[in-house]
Amino acid sequence: MSSSSDGSTRAIFYALGANGGIAIAKFTAAMLTGSGAMLAEAIHSLADCTNQVFLLVGIREARKPTDAAHPMGYGRVVYFWAMMVALLLFFVGGAFSVMEGIDHLRHPAELKSATIALVVLGVSVALESFSLYGAMREINKISNGRNFFQWFRETRQSELMVVAGEDIAALAGLAVAFVAVAATTLTGNPLWDALGSIVVGVLLMVVALFVTREVKAMITGESAAPEVRAAIHAHIEAQPEVDSVINLITLQWGDQLMVAVQAKMEPQPSDRALVDAINTVEASIQSRWPQAKWCFFEPDHVGGVD
Repeated sequence: MSSSSDGSTRAIFYALGANGGIAIAKFTAAMLTGSGAMLAEAIHSLADCTNQVFLLVGIREARKPTDAAHPMGYGRVVYFWAMMVALLLFFVGGAFSVMEGIDHLRHPAELKSATIALVVLGVSVALESFSLYGAMREINKISNGRNFFQWFRETRQSELMVVAGEDIAALAGLAVAFVAVAATTLTGNPLWDALGSIVVGVLLMVVALFVTREVKAMITGESAAPEVRAAIHAHIEAQPEVDSVINLITLQWGDQLMVAVQAKMEPQPSDRALVDAINTVEASIQSRWPQAKWCFFEPDHVGGVD
């Protein structure tokens, strides 16, 4: 498994451990307090645990060897599981929370043992912050100085993107739930608890939509990250065997990469020498970018058909 995949796996295990403990605490607090916002948060944490299991399944399936039916392997299966996570986050986490809030608006219930709810939410913030710290630490290793939002838009690592999105949504939801429970306790009005549940649900659905948009682009077929593609282009043109690059296509395939090059080569004394020159360039690409498992090279002349 590649180092980038190792980083994603570590972040997923951080999140799974944190969310497992949080879910148990929240369900216990929801039963003791009758809080709709707390129950929404508990369902959210349970959904997050399921999401992380899905991501781990995706990483495992992506490691399956190539076969006749899948000559380029199973690397892109991680995008399918990331999409499943986004859908689960939207419907089980977000939609359920909104429905729970609407139900509490229609049938208000007194909040009991609010202190327990507030303590659990405070502990949950600490655990969720630990999970987000783990994800951000892995992101900083590969972001090359980009800010988080730029990395989020340009990354091809669906698992790490999903974990970070979940953690951010979870922390925002915890903050809303804390305010909702505190407001209900201070005013004695259960309306705040119901509204808190609705706001948590909306937050989760918004994050799910952002994640879905990015994963959709990956499933459709995205090139390597812009800086990687630019570096590969510059590397090829710097090789003494190459006169110029006519066209370069890169395709992200999970952790791996497909590179297709159309280039004008420097004159060679024979067909065999041309083949050797192409092999040399391909080897240099795969040496610098080991993730470039497939490299297809077409010698051509300027003005040739792309």
